[in-house]
Amino acid sequence: MANEPVSLAAALASFSDQWSPRIVTSVNDYDVRVAKVEGEHVWHVHDHTDEFFLVVEGELHIALREAAGERTVVLAEGSVFTVPRGTEHRPYAPRPTSILMFEPTGTLTVGDRHDEVPDHVDATTGHLLR
Repeated sequence: MANEPVSLAAALASFSDQWSPRIVTSVNDYDVRVAKVEGEHVWHVHDHTDEFFLVVEGELHIALREAAGERTVVLAEGSVFTVPRGTEHRPYAPRPTSILMFEPTGTLTVGDRHDEVPDHVDATTGHLLR
């Protein structure tokens, strides 16, 4: 990672792939990733880490399967939400949306356990920003 400022707008403009995050910088042992998303991701669980979301542009829905039942949180532009470790969840964007995530370096986008990964979802630990 270069020790220079990173424009989120420029980072997001540098790629078009959906559900395929780019690593824009690192903080301690965490990656800061940006992604373009639309449609459904996959139901998945991160057993050992929380997952932080910030909606840069658009709207993100996150379906959650919790002990009390299933619910969906809706994140408007500028909103943040953390999915607690061990919580099964499925992000969904009803229209083109840009997000920023904090995750430990090496965390798979489809978690430790997941449903079958559809072709439009990139099962990755993040791609370096070029």
